[in-house]
Amino acid sequence: MTVRAILHYPDPRLRKKAQPVAVVDDGIRRLVDDMAETMYQAPGIGLAAIQIDVPQRIVVIDCSAQHNDLKVFINPVITRREGVYGIEEGCLSVPGIFEEVQRAQTVAVEALGRDGQPFTLIAQDLLAVCIQHEIDHLDGKVFVDYLSRLKQQRIRKKLEKQQRLAM
Repeated sequence: MTVRAILHYPDPRLRKKAQPVAVVDDGIRRLVDDMAETMYQAPGIGLAAIQIDVPQRIVVIDCSAQHNDLKVFINPVITRREGVYGIEEGCLSVPGIFEEVQRAQTVAVEALGRDGQPFTLIAQDLLAVCIQHEIDHLDGKVFVDYLSRLKQQRIRKKLEKQQRLAM
């Protein structure tokens, strides 16, 4: 497994729309393993392939406290949303920034697993938020898109300054 570099907002590559995975093969499973390793090391609870500059519709999530419940979603599609849930979100691509975003409290998602087999999952609360957040990445959206223009500008300037200082 390889830890991959995570793209940081406002990198324009985060705005790409990810393409569906045609076949779940050993190459896709290696990518999933790399994504999980990258997410755990960061540390985070979710990662979309587009965040490591791979424009494919793949998401890994592990909301467990022990980091032992990896969920893999290949070509995920949300088929139902219910309720409203506000929670402070963060993002590996927007380091150090946390803001409340309103999302659906419950979602139904259909996807392929790491084995290529289709499944449906009903998720609530934190897991539902993570699924929505990561699928947004696959569609070229970042959670700051839900914030006011003023907050977006402040976040962009702060992160650009951090990137300049890190060079």
